[in-house]
Amino acid sequence: MVQIAIIGSGPSGCYVADILAKKIPESQIDLFDRLPTPFGLVRAGVAPDHLHTKNITRQFERILSRENIRFIGNINLGTDLSYTELKQHYHIIVIASGAPLDNKLNIKGENLNGVYGAGEISRWYNGHPDSAQLNPHFSNAVAIIGNGNVALDIARILSKQHQQLINSDMPQRVLAHLDSACINDIYLIGRRSAADASFTPAELQELLSLPNIAAVIDSEQIPEQLPVHIEEGQRRNAEKNLSLLRALHTSTKPVTKASIPAWVDGKTRLHFINCASAVSINGRNNQVTTLHLVKNQLDGASATPTDEYICVNVDTVISAIGFQSLSIPDIPFDSAKGIFLHQQGKIESGVYATGWCKRGSHGVIPANRVDAVNLAKTIIADWEHTVLPPHKTGFSGISTLLENKNIKPVSYKDWLVIDQAEIKRATQSKPREKFTSITQMLTLVNKS
Repeated sequence: MVQIAIIGSGPSGCYVADILAKKIPESQIDLFDRLPTPFGLVRAGVAPDHLHTKNITRQFERILSRENIRFIGNINLGTDLSYTELKQHYHIIVIASGAPLDNKLNIKGENLNGVYGAGEISRWYNGHPDSAQLNPHFSNAVAIIGNGNVALDIARILSKQHQQLINSDMPQRVLAHLDSACINDIYLIGRRSAADASFTPAELQELLSLPNIAAVIDSEQIPEQLPVHIEEGQRRNAEKNLSLLRALHTSTKPVTKASIPAWVDGKTRLHFINCASAVSINGRNNQVTTLHLVKNQLDGASATPTDEYICVNVDTVISAIGFQSLSIPDIPFDSAKGIFLHQQGKIESGVYATGWCKRGSHGVIPANRVDAVNLAKTIIADWEHTVLPPHKTGFSGISTLLENKNIKPVSYKDWLVIDQAEIKRATQSKPREKFTSITQMLTLVNKS
């Protein structure tokens, strides 16, 4: 029996498990997760109003129901189990732990109240236990630094009204918090031009289509022609993005309360600011009051600061400038890039990485599937050339270690108990009311 351990039960981990389970039928595949819940970013990263995307969990449920795949939740590699212990009991190990850490802005004022990372905010509105107790400050004006889909997700969630979110799987506590927020202005800030934005046209169209949004952009920030440095694979999306932005109202100055045109009155004002970088955040009584930006001069794909500055009065700053993986003791790690050290996905003999912890925080779920397929081919080829592999005990050996440490793992059957309880807790048309406390989940499982 080939004993395989996969660390992380998000899309990357599930896809690799599915392929290996089919291609190496004599295998037992154990999917470990530090939470009692599976599915990773699909549950806790995909925006709660994108239920059509979250429905991919149905495919993952079928994967986790396979006879030779086992979910082992509530186990943290590096604390509950060591890397050395894992290698002793498994022939093949795949790290698919994602990238949960927000990149830092590394500017003055970053530690003021009212400054958050995009991952922190998205975990909060998705009910992730790590951020469930967050009490983000939203009042009047919010700046979102970043030009990707995550930035647009946050802008959309903050712009939507109660009735537009009531059908989501957003926790009731979060919904009530957003209901009490009084956000009038949202600034979306990109370091380079509108043509360089990494968000997709579908995400941009969805945001701009909200009836309570009034979006404005400086026409000078929209290039008349697509810059030559835009890569071939990105040109089609870039053209569509520019077309959508050209249709917006244009203004060389932010629309303010002093002079509100009729088309803006009563709506959330969405300001696109491109070719600008954050240089400092100022505050009063430890609370954010202003964000200082420097205008950038573009030379192809490069952005160079000028001597011209912009000051934006905001109460909240959210950085959506990418994520890094969390290192695990004894596993080679590139701290500068925030990924595990590897060669074409191989960390060392029998140990591999896939997804964001391998290539960085770019690419959506389909990209992770492609990555998983390619890695599975590598693993299978390596295994076929393995001569007389030693006997390893897999989870039977690991379970003894956990029992000796008084650590109780959560099984897939246990997860189904949590799942059904969340569905029953839902009110009105919500698909579920999530448990946001690990203690709550474990108490529920122990009672069942």
